[in-house]
Amino acid sequence: MGLRKGAVSFSRYRLIGSLPDHFPDFFNERIRKNAFQTVWRTAEEKAAGWTGLEDPLDTDFPYASYALGRYLLFSLRIDRKSVAPSLLRLRVTEAERSKLLETGQKKLYREQREAIREAVRLELLGRTMPVPSFFEICWSVPESTLYFCSLSDKVFEDLQAIFRDSFQLTLAPYVPWDPPLPGEGQTPQRGAADVNGALSPYKSALPLGVDPLMIGREFLTWLWFKSEERNGRILIPGAGESEVFFIRRLVLESGDGEYAETVVCQGLHADLKEGKEALRQGKKITAARLRVAYDNTEWEFTFKADRFHFQSVKLPTIPEGEGEQIDREGQLLERIDLIEKAAGMMDLLFQSFLKRRLSNDWEAELSRMQKWILSSSGGN
Repeated sequence: MGLRKGAVSFSRYRLIGSLPDHFPDFFNERIRKNAFQTVWRTAEEKAAGWTGLEDPLDTDFPYASYALGRYLLFSLRIDRKSVAPSLLRLRVTEAERSKLLETGQKKLYREQREAIREAVRLELLGRTMPVPSFFEICWSVPESTLYFCSLSDKVFEDLQAIFRDSFQLTLAPYVPWDPPLPGEGQTPQRGAADVNGALSPYKSALPLGVDPLMIGREFLTWLWFKSEERNGRILIPGAGESEVFFIRRLVLESGDGEYAETVVCQGLHADLKEGKEALRQGKKITAARLRVAYDNTEWEFTFKADRFHFQSVKLPTIPEGEGEQIDREGQLLERIDLIEKAAGMMDLLFQSFLKRRLSNDWEAELSRMQKWILSSSGGN
């Protein structure tokens, strides 16, 4: 599941920093140096490193097997060990009783108990087999962008650390409303992608008064309104007509932290009155299952507004050849192209929203949205 086949979930990142001279040689040396090293019988709780995309046991990367067109394709492998708390408590209790019998003490000091617990924990970790996880990576070198097949903040922290150590570059989460950062890549453009995956000239940061923590939710709420306004059809200036349908699942939220209130709406259609009622109460959409179509191509995915993450993306079916006629590299490039186009469509839709959001017409648009919410939810 991921870049090669099946549904794919991914987050996007920008690369901050300049590529060194003779980058292909540099990359080849650094990915090999930081490849995953299998160490089973240690007390380390975590090990991480690079592996091949096609073969998780490939850590030698022969013949630059990671290079495909303008992309570098490889995987991050993370092995984790853990000890069940109940087992640790049991073994620590056994060790403490043995220590009391050995020393004749009636009670162990706190320092003794801590030392026993740590020794038992390390012993159990050394005898525990790690659980491996693999996360696929697509690095577009010319655009200084990276697609990472994980939505976990914890996994991203691991990626960010090993990526910086390996390639002397910093990864920054991509959201289309961020301005360029100092020292960011060597890419001349920056911003929302067009439907073909290329970058457009859009560079504006959000002005004062527009909350960057809420703009994604505002966008998704506006997108639902625009979808229902013309039965799914949305005009993207300069790109033509697209179709966007909200299907099966919506997540709406208001407030922060312990005061957050969440409403989840599920069903065959997203025109559920409970969702519109939640909008009427001031909630904003944080995630939605979408079906998006453009130029005779259709995608289905769950879109997460706060981070512009894509979850469980169903790509259009790519016809396969038979036997020796199967072009696996060609199919992989086509899947990557479809992934980039899905992300590019959402970037363009956001660009269209933000242009309206920052225009003098926004108040009128808000008024139309409010009427839509009230009429749909049965409000007065």
